Amino acid sequence: MFPLLSISAQTDTAMALTPPDLTPAASAIPDLNMWDLALKGGVMMIPLLLLSILAIYIFIERLVVIRKAAKNDNTFMERIKDYIHDGEIDTAMNLCKKTNTPYSRLIAKGISRLGRPMNDVLVAIENVGNIEIAKLEKGFSLLATTAAGAPMIGFLGTVTGMVRAFYNMASAGNNADITTLSGGIYEALVTTVAGLIVGIIAMFAYNYLVSMVNGVVNQLEAKTMEFMDLLNEPAE
Repeated sequence: MFPLLSISAQTDTAMALTPPDLTPAASAIPDLNMWDLALKGGVMMIPLLLLSILAIYIFIERLVVIRKAAKNDNTFMERIKDYIHDGEIDTAMNLCKKTNTPYSRLIAKGISRLGRPMNDVLVAIENVGNIEIAKLEKGFSLLATTAAGAPMIGFLGTVTGMVRAFYNMASAGNNADITTLSGGIYEALVTTVAGLIVGIIAMFAYNYLVSMVNGVVNQLEAKTMEFMDLLNEPAE
């Protein structure tokens, strides 16, 4: 009986001497709210927002225009050929105006130069082709500038944010802690993330539009060669 009492007393003494669990309950980490994080990115987020809106507008507007220009009427050149062989030049010109595509304007210019040396006809068509391509590429320079400039603006925002974070830490003096520095750093890095996102999207949009314009260029070259072959055909 006495040994049991002794063991019980030792257990109570050990429990009394054991320090209470002073570890606070782990607080739940708040979810990362991208909207709130973007608002903390600072003033550099404003030009990035404007550039993103500009890039989206240019991409959608050019996409509609280029797709319209890329539409191909497979019967167009056959009808032009028949009209020219039959001497119906005015009817051929009216067909070009009615079709209203880059290649139809090229053919219309070539028809308007009928009777002149072949080299003059070809030069006139090529000049119109250059103008048509320039029209399709309207706004491409802004899109390319956005693709290259947005990451740089984001990096600039990060650098200024880091300077501000270290300045705040230095101003806090002995009261500074890791929270003061880390909070400023992650807010500063927001601009780099935003700049990279805008730049990458603009880059892919630019390359996609360029590939579409290249397709239109190939189409114009094919139509031009077909028209020149038509003029070189021997009279029946």
